[in-house]
Amino acid sequence: MGKLNDKNALITGGTTGIGYATAEVFLAQGARVAITGQNADRLTAAAELLGDDVLALRTDQTDLNQIDQMVSRLGDAFGSIDNLFLNAGITLPAPVEEVTEDQFDHLYQTNLKGPFFTLQKMLPVLSDEARVVINASNLAGMGVPTTGAYAATKGALVSLTRVFAAELLPKGIRVNAVAPGPVATPSMSKLGMSDDQLQGLMEQLTTTIPMGRIGQPDEIAKAVLFLATDGADFMTGEIITLDGGWSSL
Repeated sequence: MGKLNDKNALITGGTTGIGYATAEVFLAQGARVAITGQNADRLTAAAELLGDDVLALRTDQTDLNQIDQMVSRLGDAFGSIDNLFLNAGITLPAPVEEVTEDQFDHLYQTNLKGPFFTLQKMLPVLSDEARVVINASNLAGMGVPTTGAYAATKGALVSLTRVFAAELLPKGIRVNAVAPGPVATPSMSKLGMSDDQLQGLMEQLTTTIPMGRIGQPDEIAKAVLFLATDGADFMTGEIITLDGGWSSL
């Protein structure tokens, strides 16, 4: 018997990386899963790989009208949602003197406004005792150069995790977060680096992280699964860091 049998789940940014891996894990545990993504081709490809039962919803989470449409379609298809993984986000590393206003706004629209209003608009379809997991980052508590604007958005998500947990506790809804370190996902290829630069970054990270490697998407997905199930029933407002000891050792 799966840990999520008869449960309905929504995973934002579920086409690649951590979101896709979480969709795989949830499906294996018996959940009905919906995923979102902005890119139509990636969304279609992910849905085909995950199986016919997956509901694929093309959504730009910076657009509140699109979030409304997503929630409406989700309600029609599933009725209610038991597990919500607010995963979708972007990273745009740059030294402080090089960050543009457009980059800054894009980060905040995607990484902060999107999750905030997705949760707000999902409240009517969240079931009693629903479990919400937010994808933050270990960088929220570190001082890593070139990550200022990105880390600030993730720090805001850490704060929101605790505020949401307090506000939604009377409804029986638990809100927790995962805070991954470097993970081998397609987002790594979107950092604007050449293959050699990216390889150099990976080598540098492996010497910095105490466990000597970067994480894998399924390792984060297993933590999300834990927070989505009865094993974490006495947890809310918590942040689980998964970074191979980088931020703590």
